[in-house]
Amino acid sequence: MTEQVTWYLEPIQQPDLDAKQQAEQRQLQLTKPTGALGDLETTAIQLASLQGTVHPEIQQPWITIFAGDHGVVEENISAYPQAVTRQMLQNFASGGAAISVIAKHHQAHLQVVDCGTVGDAYDYVGVERHCIRAGTANFAQQTAMTEQECLAALELGKNSADLAKAQGSDIFVAGEMGIGNTCSASALACLLLNESAQQLTGLGTGINIEQLQHKIKVIDQAVKLHRPHVVNDALKILAAVGGLEIAAMTGAYLRCAQIGLPIVVDGFISSVAALCAMRIQPQSREWMLFGHQSAEYGHQRILKELAAQPILKMNLRLGEGSGAGAALSMIQLACVLHNQMATFAEAAVTGDKVAD
Repeated sequence: MTEQVTWYLEPIQQPDLDAKQQAEQRQLQLTKPTGALGDLETTAIQLASLQGTVHPEIQQPWITIFAGDHGVVEENISAYPQAVTRQMLQNFASGGAAISVIAKHHQAHLQVVDCGTVGDAYDYVGVERHCIRAGTANFAQQTAMTEQECLAALELGKNSADLAKAQGSDIFVAGEMGIGNTCSASALACLLLNESAQQLTGLGTGINIEQLQHKIKVIDQAVKLHRPHVVNDALKILAAVGGLEIAAMTGAYLRCAQIGLPIVVDGFISSVAALCAMRIQPQSREWMLFGHQSAEYGHQRILKELAAQPILKMNLRLGEGSGAGAALSMIQLACVLHNQMATFAEAAVTGDKVAD
């Protein structure tokens, strides 16, 4: 590895423990029983430590959708044709997709990045085209991408995080789009956790039970093919069975942790990217909030591995950053309550309990 490409090993920023302590003290003074607002309290406290202030806030959310196609669709593992990836890119940019509506609702900046999709050259307004390669290779038969292609995808994520920070964003959401990418994410999870596809594979965009059994078989065979060559190395695992968009999300998460930009992780695929980031740099985990527990089978197992407490549980399984985007509302509410509730002293309410 040259110096040029090892940016992802640069140090991770430390959360501000003084700000965290001050936020905890403030919560103890607010007019409510201690801990009565549950996860809304812990969310505000975590964000305080990440933003380095006793009064955390979200004014400028940033959402990047990373897209990429997957060669493994040749194995007939998806309910939808590959062409949908490209079609959805246009839908994101024109405002018709769920995440587009969520971004508009939160007045968030929405960036759409094509990391490598299949098809002719195109020019869609609002889509940044960086065709590292026209989709990954079929990982059931060979490595999905070369090490250099994987590093190029990581770099796309880095660039998005740097741009978000430069433009004054205070929280970062990564979403993904790529037909076949739950298959890739399940294969990644199998190799990262050393567990079987049966435990980590779900219905994705809506395949039937027969197709699910086929998908599990394809993943198990791919894991058997690649395991001897990847030896618990997260970057090698990403290159072997990952997606360009999943590698880009991994790069974005690592860079956010390096530059001090809090992250809201989305669903199953995003959480697998978060796990890749954590395996590369364990301290990156501290910069992550987890938007939701999705309905995709296997997500619960990944959240457990990440020791994550998801903010929402609403049976979402759309991807594209939608669960993390929905969770922004709760994170903003956590901040508003933390900052605007009166203290016992301000409200002239006694905070002392009756003596036993």
